[in-house]
Amino acid sequence: MKMNKEFIKEMQSKLLAEKKRLQGELSAFARPDKNNEGNYDTQLPEYGTHEDENASEVATFVDNLSLEHTLERNLADVLRALQRIEQDAYGVCKYCQQPIDERRLRARPESGSCIACKNKFLQK
Repeated sequence: MKMNKEFIKEMQSKLLAEKKRLQGELSAFARPDKNNEGNYDTQLPEYGTHEDENASEVATFVDNLSLEHTLERNLADVLRALQRIEQDAYGVCKYCQQPIDERRLRARPESGSCIACKNKFLQK
């Protein structure tokens, strides 16, 4: 069962907006890796040379590194969903090959699995 073209266009628009948002958030504290789309390198902030400023730099760097990984995972999901649209495979569960419910895709356009398979995966 093929998905409605208008629905796919709507989801593609949402995915492109989310891609832009995620890239903007990442760019606030990390540089994009020119050789690997969706990969960023967190930069060590520079607050000064005093000991307390150095400690703050390290604390901020550690926080940003954790945030970078979370945002990169989300961006990777978005990029994969956009790739599935290009390959005419959007809306099909990567595990069972059945259609993903449109309500799930509206809630999370980057979803690559149906609810049943996601629940099985989470229980393992």
